[in-house]
Amino acid sequence: MSFLKTLPANLFHTAIPYKPMGKYVHFLTIRITESYPLFQTDAELNKARVRAGRTQAETISRLAMFKRKQSTPERLVGRELLRSYGLMTAKECEYNVKFAMNNPDCIIYGFAIGDSGSEKSKVVVDTAFSIKAFDGSHETFTLNAPYENGTMASKGEGDTKIGEVTSRINQQDHIKPQVFFPSIVTLKDPTEASFLYVFNNILRTRHYGAQTTRTGRVRNELVGVVFADGEITSNLRWTQAIYDQLPATALHSLDPLNEDEVLSAAEQTIQALLQEEYIVHTDFIGEAFTPLLAEVKGLTGTAEGMRAILTQADNEAKNYFDEFVAKKKTPAKAKV
Repeated sequence: MSFLKTLPANLFHTAIPYKPMGKYVHFLTIRITESYPLFQTDAELNKARVRAGRTQAETISRLAMFKRKQSTPERLVGRELLRSYGLMTAKECEYNVKFAMNNPDCIIYGFAIGDSGSEKSKVVVDTAFSIKAFDGSHETFTLNAPYENGTMASKGEGDTKIGEVTSRINQQDHIKPQVFFPSIVTLKDPTEASFLYVFNNILRTRHYGAQTTRTGRVRNELVGVVFADGEITSNLRWTQAIYDQLPATALHSLDPLNEDEVLSAAEQTIQALLQEEYIVHTDFIGEAFTPLLAEVKGLTGTAEGMRAILTQADNEAKNYFDEFVAKKKTPAKAKV
């Protein structure tokens, strides 16, 4: 079944191949925080000391959004949709507990179940870095738990004196709203259905990082997709190129960056970086990307379109499982 009219059919495989076949699609994403998310390990925000830009040689600390902080929320959105449309149940496939191995999530994003089998992810995501420096991208908040009387102090139960502030008060660094993380999400050897499945997951995912039920709101703005016969530039290199493009006054201001300026710089710099690559690539960026994005939104914006995409992706995943995964699990018969 064919879904897209804005893309040539030869950009996709007709079935998920077992061996790498040298087709890549890269989703050019700018992740924009819209609340106070937490991307942390061991109670500290993740950060890295790196060069500020490609031409600006000073070293700065940047917030880091590790790859699992990006891919896990997106695949969970896809799993939720598969359950919603009756293509997967919680009993047969539970994330990080028991993988069914034969659905789009397992085949596209991969799984590992010890001796029972594994499948390498066809989605490649690397650490993303904030454009601005760490110092201007986070705030420290005091967290406290109110009692039932509405106060932040104890009423004197147990060993606590009346009015005494308890140890429930804590401090936590949070990432500010309107912090920008350029991120390239790569899908290897796409079929049309797997392309739309991953594309839809990126567009739909709204929460990243810790405490996703209370904060962590993030919006994904795509500036384009690139089809290629190899991998393209890194997130860090793209971030550094954007940094060089933006005004110094904006980069060192306490105010958030202008979103329009960031998106414009992202488009210009990725096109410049692609010219430095030693690969064959077909780009849909900026105005060339608009018709494709509109078509994808039209397909994924109706129950009928969403069901058709998920059903096709599920059929492809089950065919792949039957052909390659199930056969590997079947032990060879001993010769007599």
